Amino acid sequence: MSAPTVTAPPPDSSRATAATTPPGTVRRHWTEHGLVFVGPFLVVYALFLLWPLLYGVKMSLGDDNITGTDGHFIGLDNYAEALRDPDVWSSLWNTVWFTVLSTVPLVLVGLGLALLAHHLRVVQWLWRLSWFAPFLLPSGVVGLLFLWVIYPSDFGFADQALASLGLHPGIGWLTDERYAMLSIVLTTVWWTVGFNFLLYLAALQAIPQHLYEAAELDGAGAWARLRNITLPMLRRTTGVVVILQILASLKIFDQVYIMTGGGPDDATRPILQYVYQSGFTGYRIGYASAVSYLFFALIVIVSLVHLRLTRRASEEGARS
Repeated sequence: MSAPTVTAPPPDSSRATAATTPPGTVRRHWTEHGLVFVGPFLVVYALFLLWPLLYGVKMSLGDDNITGTDGHFIGLDNYAEALRDPDVWSSLWNTVWFTVLSTVPLVLVGLGLALLAHHLRVVQWLWRLSWFAPFLLPSGVVGLLFLWVIYPSDFGFADQALASLGLHPGIGWLTDERYAMLSIVLTTVWWTVGFNFLLYLAALQAIPQHLYEAAELDGAGAWARLRNITLPMLRRTTGVVVILQILASLKIFDQVYIMTGGGPDDATRPILQYVYQSGFTGYRIGYASAVSYLFFALIVIVSLVHLRLTRRASEEGARS
C-alpha cells in the first residue's frame, strides 16, 4: 500500500509579488496614473488657493489690521459683528437686487441673439463678432465708455439724444437712486451678454437638424418648433447659463466702483466693495475677512440649491 501524497501549500501571492517587484514599479505606477503630471498643479493649487483660504479663516478669527501686525484671537466676534452690521445687509441687498435685475435680461437677450445669429444667413460672422466683441473689453474701458454715454448735462450722449427728440434731458443716470442701479444693469448687459450668447449658439448648433425637418413635415410652424424642440433641447444649457450668471452677478465690483463708487448714498454699493472698504480703507482686515467668508457661504448655498433643483428636474424628466 502506497504512502499518501502530501501537497505543499501554495506560496503567499502578495509576498511573491513583493519579492519579484522590480525597483521601478512604483515609479511606473505614479506615471501610469498621471500623478507625476498632476503633482505640479496640486502644488500650485495648494500654494495659491488652499493656503490663502486657510490663512483668511485665521485672519477672520482675529483683529488683524492692514499695518502688518498680527492681531489677537477673538473667535467669532467678527462674524457676530458682521451679522449685526446694517451696512453689511444693505450692501448684500444691493448685490442681490443687481443679480435679480441683471440675470433675467442677460439670459433672455443672450438666447434671443443666439437664435438670430443661428438663423441669419447674411454675413453671419459679422453678427456673431459684433455681439460677442463687447465681452472682450476690460471692465475699465466699459465703465469709462458708459460714463461718457450717460454722463448728465450736455456732454452725455444719452441726454443729447433725448434733447434731439424733444424730451427733457438732464436725468441723473448715476446720481439719482432711481436710475443708478438700472444704469449699471444696462451697462453690464451690453458688456457681458456675449458670453451667454456664445453658449446658446453652440447649443443651438448641436441640435440635430432632422428633428426640425420631421416637425416641418408634420406641419409644425416656426413657433411650434421653437416651443417643442428648441427650448426643451436648450434646457441644460439654460441651467448652466443661469447658475453662471447668478454667480457672476453676485461678484459685481468693477463697473460699480468705476461708475458710481457705490453711490449715490451707498445705493449701489455691493458687498465686495464693502469688504474692500472695510479692509483697505477702514484697515480692519480681520473684519473684512469675516464678511467675505459670510458672503462665500451665501454663494455656496446658492450653488447647492441650484444643483439640487437641477438634479431633481433631470430625474423628473428622465422618469417622464
